[in-house]
Amino acid sequence: MKYSWVLKTKTYFSRNSPVLLLGKCYHFKYEDESKMLPARSGCAIEDHVIAGNVEEFRKDFISRIWLTYREEFPQIEASALTTDCGWGCTLRTGQMLLAQGLILHFLGRAWTWPDALHIENSDSDSWTSNTVRKFTASFEASLSGERELRTPAVSLKETSGRHSDDHAVRDEIYHRKIISWFGDSPVAAFGLHRLIEFGKKSGKKAGDWYGPAVVAHILRKAVEEARHPDLQGLTIYVAQDCTVYNSDVIDKQTDPVTAGETRDKAVIILVPVRLGGERTNTDYLEFVKGVLSLEYCVGIIGGKPKQSYYFAGFQDDSLIYMDPHYCQSFVDVSIKDFPLETFHCPSPKKMSFRKMDPSCTIGFYCRNVQDFERASEEITKQ
Repeated sequence: MKYSWVLKTKTYFSRNSPVLLLGKCYHFKYEDESKMLPARSGCAIEDHVIAGNVEEFRKDFISRIWLTYREEFPQIEASALTTDCGWGCTLRTGQMLLAQGLILHFLGRAWTWPDALHIENSDSDSWTSNTVRKFTASFEASLSGERELRTPAVSLKETSGRHSDDHAVRDEIYHRKIISWFGDSPVAAFGLHRLIEFGKKSGKKAGDWYGPAVVAHILRKAVEEARHPDLQGLTIYVAQDCTVYNSDVIDKQTDPVTAGETRDKAVIILVPVRLGGERTNTDYLEFVKGVLSLEYCVGIIGGKPKQSYYFAGFQDDSLIYMDPHYCQSFVDVSIKDFPLETFHCPSPKKMSFRKMDPSCTIGFYCRNVQDFERASEEITKQ
């Protein structure tokens, strides 16, 4: 199997349909089509409609944590393997789903990585034309220039400087901490080495193919066994036979503190499902869209047969995903200020729903029992 290279192809998005990404909706055109840009803008009439939400969507997408094949990492115990290229893709998509749950837990859905748009995007033409990119840059620069003229610098610092700086520092600490938990070393809580160790109880070993359902149980075990103090307020529930038993979830969320007192734990709910027989039944398309439209959704471990992807959104009948099939070099996340760029995907990919393998695992995050009860109502409507 070839795994060390991927053919670069452009991903195109329609201007006429909304894009959903993990519960957030983006439109790439103005609501009022009668609005026209002045001729001096240098932007073609057919291009102006996608200058709006494109950058916001890009920043949101790139901010998701991307876990891919790696090579030259410490040897996996009881094997000679120092790479997961060619066999570890489902473990990687499981890591991506769990990472999104941790982002919601520690940073919230509104968080985006401040450096997201600075990542080099080799597929930049998939977003928009050169004309629109230049126009957007100059337009944003002109807006920021106006703001600088109108807003006294002193008042901005006094009102928000220290608070926003403290908040940004905290966010960056958690951003790096979350990524470090997925480092490719035996000590990382949710690293490949640890997941493989938990997989042994399911009869799996390094180099084997892991299915979405098996990975769900491996993730549950990894979270249960995690000893980091920050992770004690989180648990995972794996559905049985596609059924989530509310009382069981609430039991897992209820954490006894002292006699007569309890504290709610956050929960990530994983639901292994099969959306058809040998092929995915297209009747499930609206269900999958509905799930990815929910604010509680942390994505889907799915893909094509024998090729796992992390599904995070959709446009029309195409799923938007992150692809783990890039073989990148090992990054030592124990080093202070380790590089973050290879943990963020510069561009999304799209795939027709019809090509989706029917076997997948759907994930949801609920911060407390009340959140779970609200989510249950929303999910049952799908």
